[in-house]
Amino acid sequence: MKVLITTDWYAPVINGVVTSVLLLQRELVARGHDVRVVTLSNSLHTYKEGPVYYMGSVSAGKIYPGARLKINRARSMMQELIAWHPDVIHSQCEFSSFRVAAALSNRLGIPIVHTYHTVYEDYTHYLALSARVGKYVVSAFSRWICGRAACIVAPSRKVERLLREYGIRCRIEVIPTGVDLSAYRAEPAPGRLEALRRQWDIPQDHTVLLYLGRMAKEKNLEQLVDQVAGARRRDVTLLLVGDGPDREAILDYARERRVPVIFTGMVPHAEAPDYYRLGDIFITASTSETQGLTYFEALAAGVPVLCRRDACVEGVVENGFNGWQYESGEDFARYLTDFCGDGELRRRMSRAAWESSERFSAEAFGAAAEALYRSLEEQPMPIASGAR
Repeated sequence: MKVLITTDWYAPVINGVVTSVLLLQRELVARGHDVRVVTLSNSLHTYKEGPVYYMGSVSAGKIYPGARLKINRARSMMQELIAWHPDVIHSQCEFSSFRVAAALSNRLGIPIVHTYHTVYEDYTHYLALSARVGKYVVSAFSRWICGRAACIVAPSRKVERLLREYGIRCRIEVIPTGVDLSAYRAEPAPGRLEALRRQWDIPQDHTVLLYLGRMAKEKNLEQLVDQVAGARRRDVTLLLVGDGPDREAILDYARERRVPVIFTGMVPHAEAPDYYRLGDIFITASTSETQGLTYFEALAAGVPVLCRRDACVEGVVENGFNGWQYESGEDFARYLTDFCGDGELRRRMSRAAWESSERFSAEAFGAAAEALYRSLEEQPMPIASGAR
């Protein structure tokens, strides 16, 4: 099949959408499909590199950090894509690149599959909207987007339920983004973890509490710092890997709460598995996840997960097996104390984490996407006037 992936985010940006897109692209190509990608460039110029089309864009950082908006029609690109005539379009974002997907779908009469990656209700603070108004705007916008798709991919049952609450009636398939298990299960280079520990001056007798991800308000990092402080342990180091608009505020807050914290900044994607392995336990207080891809990556690296109770990890993070889902600071402190004080528990949970990630392989992700595309060949196109 000819598959066109449209996305506002692409490499070298590091986030969950890009991770999912790159993995999908790789797996579809491995399965013999002809795959092209349409995304935004970091300049005003439109150009093509291999199978990837970059559309000229301008910064929209005042709306959301790092966001960009398409500025031209990219006519030559559109003509080339029309001549190529994809069989299906898999949209990954709801903004600039979705306009391209919709235009090509209308012109060629081909279906759009759209993956709903983001719980936008948790991001409306960037627009200074109240929670009630934000939910109304997000639900109306989501109905408009989904009404133009033949099928919506929800990364978790949590997202499927949320979309139904918005009044969306079109077909929804739950397909979690897979994880490249080989990357996270490979043994690190000899001495690599010891070198990283020395590089970041992590005491040898400390348990490393790892957070890897975006540093932004919706990730509840101040609450995470509070919970680490509330656990009152002197034998732990909080390792923050990543970057984002709240970086300085989080670091200042950690110092204020006297939590020993190390901030690495953004690390190359290829080095992420080593940083997961550097952690003894992955911790997070986020409830804005659609799937929690970093949780899956941590498990694949054999790192147990201590996270807020969240519907997106139902059946994934199991209490006392491969991690814990906590509901309060007291829960967090109790689970962390159990983990730090029991070497056999740590070893058992690490093995369980590694084994439980098997069902979230990249191969399973690619096969599920392929099966979905095949099923659309006989499905009628949606009416583009709204949600069905």
